[in-house]
Amino acid sequence: MRIGIVILPDQRWSVARHRWRQVDEWGFDHAWTYDHLGWRDLVDGPWFDSMGTLTAAATVTARIRLGTLVASPNFRHPAAFARQVTALDDVSDGRVLLGLGAGGIGFDSAVLGGEELPPRQRVDRFAEFVELLDLILREDGTTWRGDWFAAVDARNNPGCVQTPRVPFVMAANGPRSMRLVARFGQGWVTTGPGADDLTDWWNGVREYAQRLDGVLDVTGRDPATLDRHLSLDSAPVFSLDSAQFFADQVGRAAELGFTDVITHWPRQSSWYAGDESVLVDVATRLLPELRRV
Repeated sequence: MRIGIVILPDQRWSVARHRWRQVDEWGFDHAWTYDHLGWRDLVDGPWFDSMGTLTAAATVTARIRLGTLVASPNFRHPAAFARQVTALDDVSDGRVLLGLGAGGIGFDSAVLGGEELPPRQRVDRFAEFVELLDLILREDGTTWRGDWFAAVDARNNPGCVQTPRVPFVMAANGPRSMRLVARFGQGWVTTGPGADDLTDWWNGVREYAQRLDGVLDVTGRDPATLDRHLSLDSAPVFSLDSAQFFADQVGRAAELGFTDVITHWPRQSSWYAGDESVLVDVATRLLPELRRV
């Protein structure tokens, strides 16, 4: 099992620098930040750009993989985003994991003044976003036109450090988006269902994992070629409620076939509120053992 952690981009770099360096030194496998222009009720507080944050994180870390959780077409165009991804992969010397998703409703979908899209159209747009981004990151001089995006002679020179491009870790819960994972993804990530009960949440996670199995079978994709990431803190109980609870959650994820789990750096209040001492305990005492699960 690989263990990852999200560091929200809600602190000035003078504070955040220590966190990114620390998770690298502790031995976490990957570290992520949210790719939003503003997020839920934190929209009125401090918030920083994901790609700038990850680029800075690349300069103070040595081995940990760095990712967006998740970038979406809500405010990104594949041609411009490909340049940012290529730069980040270069600065990090090939440590990027590119989390991608269809994009939800809320601040990101409203701040640019566009209309709120229903789920089907968001998946339509996501399909184009992923296909065009994949092409630009793989090939130099891409010309392409769809209903949502277009590119004319889009360049990727010198291309990603990782070949043929950075890995896509794609968020998907429904059959259509899971088919995109089967086609383009090197990893799948899920937050599970919305649930107020922990048992119900795990039952939903199991259903999603089984749904993915079915899609991979129908499309002929070898399940062994796809990593499976679970964001533990979408459950109704924060994964770092205690060290033992975190260990239990990692074990349950492993039983369902997940290869990777993701927690969050505890915050003082609101989302992911918790005690940093629990994170320290997990990182310094349990992390090597949990990675053998």
